Amino acid sequence: METTDFAIVGGGIVGLATGLRLQALHPGARILLLEKESAVAQHQSGRNSGVIHAGVYYAPGSHKARFSAQGVTATKAFCDEQQIPYQLCGKLIVATDAAETERMGALETRARANGIVIERLTGEEARKLEPNISAVAALLSPSTGIVDYGAVAMRMAQLFQERGGLIRLATRVTGGAETEAGLTLETTRGALSAGKAVFCGGLHADRLARMFGAAVEFRIVPFRGEYFAIRNQPADLVQHLIYPVPDPARPFLGVHLTRKIGGGFTVGPNAVLAMAREGYHKTDVSLADLRDSLGYAGFWRLMRRNLGPALGELSGSMLRPLYLKKVQKYCARIRLEDLVPYKSGVRAQAVAPDGRLIDDFVFVRSRHSLHVCNAPSPAATSAIPIAEHIVEALTA
Repeated sequence: METTDFAIVGGGIVGLATGLRLQALHPGARILLLEKESAVAQHQSGRNSGVIHAGVYYAPGSHKARFSAQGVTATKAFCDEQQIPYQLCGKLIVATDAAETERMGALETRARANGIVIERLTGEEARKLEPNISAVAALLSPSTGIVDYGAVAMRMAQLFQERGGLIRLATRVTGGAETEAGLTLETTRGALSAGKAVFCGGLHADRLARMFGAAVEFRIVPFRGEYFAIRNQPADLVQHLIYPVPDPARPFLGVHLTRKIGGGFTVGPNAVLAMAREGYHKTDVSLADLRDSLGYAGFWRLMRRNLGPALGELSGSMLRPLYLKKVQKYCARIRLEDLVPYKSGVRAQAVAPDGRLIDDFVFVRSRHSLHVCNAPSPAATSAIPIAEHIVEALTA
């Protein structure tokens, strides 16, 4: 049987960053990364808004708040070192009515508690910065930026291999067990044993955790985020990222207008239940995945709590004019004919048995392994400090 010192399951940006961190702290160790797809970063790492999140939104003291703040610096340093293009274009969180202005105040307080540089603007000040945007007030986050996380992940994979790491693509973990000495992993390309393992399974994180005996009560429920590219608009439509004021009761940040690192703009994402964990299209259906969601009591409790917003998201997904209304609330010049379908993403969202959306990153440790059980946005921004946390916990 093949043996390795460390096995990493999952070739997204967190798994790749973990591989690099293990190499830095354990030179000479044999490290094997297993990825079920034919290339790395094919899911959440390669299908996102490309935003370097400053950490404005997250509960003070949470993993998200701490790792996002550290991640901005770490991501910039990695991109500078590896000559990967990024821009710190800043973000405007815009309020368009009195209720949003009131919620914006709470968001400002949270940002300051997290040590994030934030500036409150009047509507007039916001319009001077962005003449094409409607706002009665706004928050400016100057340290927010954009990058191509797929390119970041690809460079991490190259570095990992150059430094002696092994990446085995098209290899799915199908079973295994933790033993006194380490772990045995059954894969579609044979069995192997590992001294320690890290599981970065994303959309399948709960299944992998249960497969190896971890006690997890939550379930991953997939939410598709649909995007549109913007055409027929000038290159200077906006200079910043434009975000609505989010609903504090929900972890999703709403449909935002995002500059892309290669030029152009997108709007999105919404958040609709996906009929498959890798359901990037409306027609993608997995009966096994649907059974997992619909057979879970926590899902129905979640729906009861959020029926109105869920129906609103579904309506916007089915009827493009309703989706457009979310965008026109802050940018009226964008028209229906300007929206061009763009690749969607699927958020791997952990849902508790009581129907609560688990908002923070979740790590489950066993004797010889660590499972990254909930790592949605801002995990891409936070990947490097997350990896430091993983390796410290795994090897303590």
